[in-house]
Amino acid sequence: MQLGHVLAVNISAKRGEKKHNINEAYIKTNWGIEVDAHSGDWHRQVSLLSLSSVEKMRALGAVIDYGDFAENLTVDGIDVATLPIGARLQIGEVQMEITQIGKECHNKACAIKKQVGTCVMPIEGVFAKVLNDGWVKTGDKVQIIKK
Repeated sequence: MQLGHVLAVNISAKRGEKKHNINEAYIKTNWGIEVDAHSGDWHRQVSLLSLSSVEKMRALGAVIDYGDFAENLTVDGIDVATLPIGARLQIGEVQMEITQIGKECHNKACAIKKQVGTCVMPIEGVFAKVLNDGWVKTGDKVQIIKK
């Protein structure tokens, strides 16, 4: 069984901003993190990015931290970009289902893409809908429960 863990729980007040780590958040069913600008009743309630994706960008010279790709959850131990749509994850108290892989880049080129010439979030970031209420915090286990 493949296990990972949460490195950061990130939020922002407005869309298009870098997110910052708040270490823990209450996540609502069919909504996401209440205090995050991207929450709402749609298929992209929570965004996830793996540490391996962050490290790819650092290797290209990007000076970045968790949340700089506007991901809600930065995780290690599981490459979320390889999960199929419909896969389910147990993260802390919350179960999520992958609904989208990748996205269109904001303004056709985010600050990171302008800095190093590429960005991983449009290709390796994934989005999920929330299946039950609960807390997620830094250090929580991330487990694939259905592929």
